[in-house]
Amino acid sequence: MKKIRMAVIGLKTFGKNAHVKAIVANENAELVAVCDIVEEIAKKVADEYGVDYYLDYKELLKREDLDAITIATPDQVHREIAVAAMEAGKDVLCEKPLALSVADCKAIIEASKTYGRKLMVGQICRLAPSFILAKELIDRGEIGEIFFIESEYAHDYAKKVGPNWRFDPTSPRHPVTGGACHAMDLMRWIAGDPIEAFAYGNKKMLAACPTDDCVIAVMKFPNDVIGKMFTSIGCKRRYTMRTCIYGSKGTIIVDNTSADLSLFKSEVAGSEMFAPSIEHQALEIKIPVRAVKHNIHDEMRDFINCILNDTDPLTDGIEGAKTVAACCAIVESTETGEKAKPDYSFAD
Repeated sequence: MKKIRMAVIGLKTFGKNAHVKAIVANENAELVAVCDIVEEIAKKVADEYGVDYYLDYKELLKREDLDAITIATPDQVHREIAVAAMEAGKDVLCEKPLALSVADCKAIIEASKTYGRKLMVGQICRLAPSFILAKELIDRGEIGEIFFIESEYAHDYAKKVGPNWRFDPTSPRHPVTGGACHAMDLMRWIAGDPIEAFAYGNKKMLAACPTDDCVIAVMKFPNDVIGKMFTSIGCKRRYTMRTCIYGSKGTIIVDNTSADLSLFKSEVAGSEMFAPSIEHQALEIKIPVRAVKHNIHDEMRDFINCILNDTDPLTDGIEGAKTVAACCAIVESTETGEKAKPDYSFAD
């Protein structure tokens, strides 16, 4: 079988520790080059894997022996690199978020259509074993009809403060769009596209952050489902995307960092074994699950397989852009003090 010849653009942390390793580990892919604006980083990774390195992604894209690229750069430059790559005839796996604005997302989607290239967005929650299990339980009716869903992106960025693209005042990266897009995408996957949002934000933890560092949003989803999303990049706790889904017959509490999923049900099979005084919903059923924060290997496998088999990726450009649109509506609400509706016009 043909191997997909790939390169990684952006090698600081996630690019080198996740994308590069996932490509090398895939039997249907070949790493042919890497790229980063910092030569020391680019050369080190290139030497480790015996491939070429570039400091300018435009020079990299001139290679004819290159089928696809992955983008693990700062969010602010996703649009320019993704569009240039597709113009050069390369398929693209772009880290989340697809971009920081709906306009940039539209430009990337249009390039994908114009040049006929595969476009996948790294919304990794859809590949976390715990969230996959939660979705399966919901789809088979284990908790009945959903009426409320909440998720959170709690991540302490305190040690990242300093010269860092996340805090660039000239090109702000809002934590809702840049980080909590994980939680938003998960909520969308389960409950559908939010119709409107209202949000409050504040900044009490990270003085260097050019935007709010804490946001709470309330949303209206299809089928009269309501939801809530909490975002904090300065909270003092371990990283989590704890999610609760409430249904007419039960509740699921799940986290991408925990080794089990909690299921509460209004009725439990074999309940006659319990004393009559015990309420079924008080019984917590813990289901073991593999704890994987970022299942990059399965993400890369899906991307490579969609190229080889000419199929649609799990999270294509439209899905990635819808998540950005919902996040942008939340940011808009924090700025105006009014309800905001996501712009899904690109999906028409």
